[in-house]
Amino acid sequence: MTVLPSGGDQPSLHEGAGGWDDHRPPDPELIKDCVHCGFCLTTCPSYTVFQDEADSPRGRIVLMRVGHEDAVGPTTQNHFDRCLGCMACVTACPSGVQYDRLIEQVRPQLERNVPRTPADRAFRALVFGIFTHPGRVRALIPALAVPGKLGARLGRLLPAGSRLRALMSLAPPVRLSATVHQLPRVTPAAPGVEPRGTIAFLQGCIQRALFGDVNAATVRVLAAEGFEVHAPRTPRCCGALQLHGGVEESALVEARKVIAAYEGYDTIAVNVAGCGSAMKDYGHLFSDDPEWATRAAAFSAKVRDVHEVLGAVEPQARRHPLPMRVAYHDACHLAHAQGVRTQPRDLLRAIPELTLVEPAEWEICCGSAGIYNLTQPAAAAELGERKAANLAATNADVIAAANPGCALQIAAHLENPIPVYHPMILLDASLRRLRRTV
Repeated sequence: MTVLPSGGDQPSLHEGAGGWDDHRPPDPELIKDCVHCGFCLTTCPSYTVFQDEADSPRGRIVLMRVGHEDAVGPTTQNHFDRCLGCMACVTACPSGVQYDRLIEQVRPQLERNVPRTPADRAFRALVFGIFTHPGRVRALIPALAVPGKLGARLGRLLPAGSRLRALMSLAPPVRLSATVHQLPRVTPAAPGVEPRGTIAFLQGCIQRALFGDVNAATVRVLAAEGFEVHAPRTPRCCGALQLHGGVEESALVEARKVIAAYEGYDTIAVNVAGCGSAMKDYGHLFSDDPEWATRAAAFSAKVRDVHEVLGAVEPQARRHPLPMRVAYHDACHLAHAQGVRTQPRDLLRAIPELTLVEPAEWEICCGSAGIYNLTQPAAAAELGERKAANLAATNADVIAAANPGCALQIAAHLENPIPVYHPMILLDASLRRLRRTV
């Protein structure tokens, strides 16, 4: 159990020697907002797993404070690596502590100032080198499409708790057609509905490679509601995985490409919780960049999760019955980071004969959290089993989850298989009178 200074024993925040460099260190004024009340503890997944004060939001804020005066090392880095970045603490905090801003500032500091082991560096490079490139992910699809989930079967030959085993066990069954499926660059609004203008759609990296059906359904739904949908094929990645992993320079490179490609549109729609959270954060990410600050802030102001887009307009397309019991899973970067909680539920409830049910502990992360289930496989597995059990306890026919990482994580930990679909798949099925979603 890590012992941290508390109360009046906390070090002061003066300028000078310390573990942080001078490029966007954790803001002392934001650190001071935390009164260490402990409301965050019950919703923090890492504290739930490790039961260590240093693995709680308020404990990490103390470590941020300490880093302004003292050197930081592998122990500090480990406590921040154990943070899922789920932002449940932001939702729970009565004092309005901006932990999201603070963790965004700390992670790049640790990447720059605390060397990782060669094995850790190699694994992280492998993950970022594959999963942020849709073409490279598509190259893996023939193996994933082999009956019996070849990746999962091979993964069981590796040591329990190993990162490579976690990587292979999460491999989803994917059709070979996913290697060639591409969205039209422009999809016109459906005939017979009132036009609602043009909207840009981000295809994503993992989403387009492994969940192309979700992107296709999203475009159909937007078109059915009167939007002309533009879906550029580049850039390939928004930088979310890198940003949440502290790989700031790489994230900045991808973010600039996205801003430049999409700034001609008035609204940018996204159907991946993690991507939407990162893109809405570009304004903060570039706040000290004189060339990009204004452009990034203007871009972020135009980003909307697809549930926000649809929730803000009166439905035009007719919903047809979809008789099923659906458990809604709150993706953390949608519910906590973006504050989008009611819109997905309202859209699902509007489908005739669909019964929406709520699982226990909706606020606690499933353990996916970007690359967390790959870098912290044991903790992620514990959280995944807990989330899967809560969802299964609802006796739902289907689970709805608006993030690809969540879908993979939940499916991997369900004892008895339950289909996991993006809400857009269900809404599209309703609009097209499909009694079955696949």
